[in-house]
Amino acid sequence: MFTCSRTGTLAIAAAFALGATGCAAHRSAEAPQPAYSGGKLGFGSTPTSAELAHYFSYPADGRGLPQGSGTYAEGQRIYQAKCMACHGEKLEGTKIGDKLIGGRGTLVNNRPAKAPVKTVESYWPYATTLFDYVKRAMPFNAPGSLSHDEVYALTAYILGEANIVPMGAVMDAVTLPAVQMPNRNGFVSPDPRPDAP
Repeated sequence: MFTCSRTGTLAIAAAFALGATGCAAHRSAEAPQPAYSGGKLGFGSTPTSAELAHYFSYPADGRGLPQGSGTYAEGQRIYQAKCMACHGEKLEGTKIGDKLIGGRGTLVNNRPAKAPVKTVESYWPYATTLFDYVKRAMPFNAPGSLSHDEVYALTAYILGEANIVPMGAVMDAVTLPAVQMPNRNGFVSPDPRPDAP
């Protein structure tokens, strides 16, 4: 077992402190730093429109959706390659990825023992929300890496598997906002809680 006397510990601490002070003095002698007086800091850059676009959502009416399109068949191939490991072969979910379809009618029921099942099919009110979420956050190991066409295709596949759109449907900036999600009217507005704005 390693032991150190009080004198030895103090000597080590003093040597470390003197070394750190010497480094700081040497660094400040090389390049004196002016005190910040407001204004520009002299680093960073103004973000581009493309960089800022990652921070904005697509509204329910589809304004601002990008050009591109995708089909169920294309989405199925992409899903198998990039999504299945987390969300399961049949979109049933796994320990690491949520279930994507099913659960329709479970959110509001008179059976307390039956828990609601929140999925794209049962909960999400707008298909544009699905596009937006997949575009920004998926796949988990490389968020934001999917092209617009890939996201449209995945959206077509998920909505097709949920029987929300026909499996032959093409999703794009025009057709996606027109999709009627099963829970579109399941949200109450305005919020009836007395403490909600």
